[in-house]
Amino acid sequence: MIGDLADVARLTGVSKRLGGRPVLDGLDLGIRAGAVTALLGPNGAGKTTSVSLLTGRIAPDAGEATLFGLDPRRPAARRRLGVMLQSAGLPDVLTIGEVVTLQAGYYPDPRPVSETLALAGLSDLAERRCGALSGGQARRVHYALALCGRPDMLVLDEPTAAMDRASARILWGTVRAMADDGAAVLLTSHDLAEADALADRIVVMEAGRIVADDTPAALRARAGGSVIRCRTSLTPHAVGLLPAVREAAMEGAELRIVASDATVAVRALLDTDPGLSDLRVADATLEDAIATLLAPRDERIAA
Repeated sequence: MIGDLADVARLTGVSKRLGGRPVLDGLDLGIRAGAVTALLGPNGAGKTTSVSLLTGRIAPDAGEATLFGLDPRRPAARRRLGVMLQSAGLPDVLTIGEVVTLQAGYYPDPRPVSETLALAGLSDLAERRCGALSGGQARRVHYALALCGRPDMLVLDEPTAAMDRASARILWGTVRAMADDGAAVLLTSHDLAEADALADRIVVMEAGRIVADDTPAALRARAGGSVIRCRTSLTPHAVGLLPAVREAAMEGAELRIVASDATVAVRALLDTDPGLSDLRVADATLEDAIATLLAPRDERIAA
């Protein structure tokens, strides 16, 4: 685990049940200042619950949640927090400028509204009513509302959903700049390219526990080598015994193979199954590394 120096938010030994079901059990998680931390994992892993605890939307059943050393529900802590939720409404009849001005008024030292609109790429849309916005434009307004108070911690839940790639890259640049200026940024995203581009640190969760906590480069190195995908009659077990194959697992109708030497592995595959089809070879990505971490034990064979 990456060190917890200068944590601004922390879950310590936290357990939480929702609907009678255990979601988190003794979770320890710290969010550091001056870094972008991406919280990743499948649906139901506990990401949303962790974020809700850190932002004071819910309280732990056991253990402790702190934000700037305080209970996250205390106003003194929440005033230093900016949150961009995945789903939140906007008042249809107000303009973007009016909504941002209203939100900024809740903070002791907000950014000038013009600066906030510029950072969110909304300067030309200040007079547009929120009821007339596209999905991507509405997401940019949510981003503006999260950053208007100069937050010391910024929480972004699927921030670029519905945005085009150009708008997403503008957002990435401003998020990176805020982290470089010392803010703590917590990101949840299903877009692994986004997490790879933005994050200094990636925390992977599964079934309410942390299964990996490292830099994107270190996680990619776990997958290592190359990733081969193909359709074959061979079983993962049989492929796992071939030369240079480190791991083999089914992904739908395809076989995903992690190989230390793609040339050697592909030759062995073709020799063993001449009917093999849809063969593709690529360098290991962050997605490959996380797939390796989360692959069910009974569906993968390690060489």
